[in-house]
Amino acid sequence: MLAGIYNLLWGAWVILLPASLFTIMDLPQPTYPAIWQCVGMIVGVYGVGYLIAARDPIRHWPIVLVGLLGKVFGPIGFVYASLIMHELPARFFWVNIPNDIIWWVPFTMLLWISAKHHQSATHNKESQRMSIDAALKEHSTQTGVPLSDLADAQPVMLVFLRHLGCTFCLETLQDLKKQRARIEAQGIQPVLVHMSEDEAARKRFAQYNLDDLPSVSDPDQDLYRAFELRRGSFLQLFGPRVWFQGLRAIFKGNTVGKLVGDGFQMPGVFIIHKGQVIQEFKHSTAGDRPGYESMACACEISTT
Repeated sequence: MLAGIYNLLWGAWVILLPASLFTIMDLPQPTYPAIWQCVGMIVGVYGVGYLIAARDPIRHWPIVLVGLLGKVFGPIGFVYASLIMHELPARFFWVNIPNDIIWWVPFTMLLWISAKHHQSATHNKESQRMSIDAALKEHSTQTGVPLSDLADAQPVMLVFLRHLGCTFCLETLQDLKKQRARIEAQGIQPVLVHMSEDEAARKRFAQYNLDDLPSVSDPDQDLYRAFELRRGSFLQLFGPRVWFQGLRAIFKGNTVGKLVGDGFQMPGVFIIHKGQVIQEFKHSTAGDRPGYESMACACEISTT
């Protein structure tokens, strides 16, 4: 609530009095004040988002996460502009303190509380977990082929994805596009498991030329639970290592999209054949990158 009110007030101040901050800090007036006023508008819009999230921060945790990202990247941008490019006076750093830095702890705590809440929900569902055999028989691909039949015919690489708007999900698809031919050369069929509707998934997979692969829609996450893939902890989803992994994925062109599915669900990779798990990779963080090709090669070695 406080962050929302602060952002609205700060945004209104910059929009209505764009020159005042520069006067207070004894800085030259901006050449294009309208651009600075646009910054005020953006900050104000964030304020509206924070007020919405304040009603139920556990439910609206993506808004909190986006806000925290902005408050982390703001000081990073200042360091780049001031210390590296020498385009921004050092005293402008004082703007980052009330706008960004003082909110790191409360926003992080809200994300931690939300993660703990969703973790407790996971424990409540664990008692309903299917066996792997039952889950494979229960779920079919987008063309109606049961997973159990597919895995009996040849080794199958089940790639469990995060939600389709996650930057790490897109990075996974990017990696699979590059490694697909070498995986299939080992006689292994990749299968994508997701939490969205089939048509939405098809459109996303088509962006990486993967829409012809078998895929399984699992919105209730029965398959995820059968393979003991749980919701992530706070560190697995928001820890320091994940931030660096996220930057890596974003710099490769994998931007963050709309949340569709469980944003706390962890991914994983399993190679199965005739009901047996031959190889597996369970992510320790949301941004881990499995070696799909090396798993396929190891599978060939282990089955010869």
